[in-house]
Amino acid sequence: MDILVDTKAAASVDITLEQMINAHGKAILRYCHLLLRDYHEAQDVVQTTFLKAFYSNASADYMNGELSPLLYKIAYNQCIDILRKRKRFFSFMEREKHTVKTFYQMEDGMSEEVSTALGTLNPKDRALVISRLIDDMDYDELSKIYNVSAATLRKRYERAKKRLAEALREQGLEGQYGKK
Repeated sequence: MDILVDTKAAASVDITLEQMINAHGKAILRYCHLLLRDYHEAQDVVQTTFLKAFYSNASADYMNGELSPLLYKIAYNQCIDILRKRKRFFSFMEREKHTVKTFYQMEDGMSEEVSTALGTLNPKDRALVISRLIDDMDYDELSKIYNVSAATLRKRYERAKKRLAEALREQGLEGQYGKK
């Protein structure tokens, strides 16, 4: 797919697409990959995320502050859309439960057991756990991404953490992973 770039629009923005990708690309790719559990789909989502952020009017509002919440919000919505489509087309497969060793498991040191336990969570809870534990985001930042109050996110995170701990306990890994 060829993408035509409007040079006038690109010139009017203070930050370049390359700067955005260099600053946030790796983190957004990891986030999408852990949510989708498919590296190639994650790459597509990251590309779409950066283009949408770069050409959106909202990105100008974020230039004064932090760009990260906008990128995570776009990436999250793109991932959820893909998961919905995947669910419709592959409802007969247990694709979400199937775990394979991946590039990021090796790079981030995430074991196959932890990845499998994350796979037992629903996509919204998995996104929240990844954001808190791996990307180390606070609840105020997450509330901007998910359009939910910080208190709601705290409660959802506590419940997801209990389900994750139960999944790890079932695998005999109780107590091997720290709390946050």
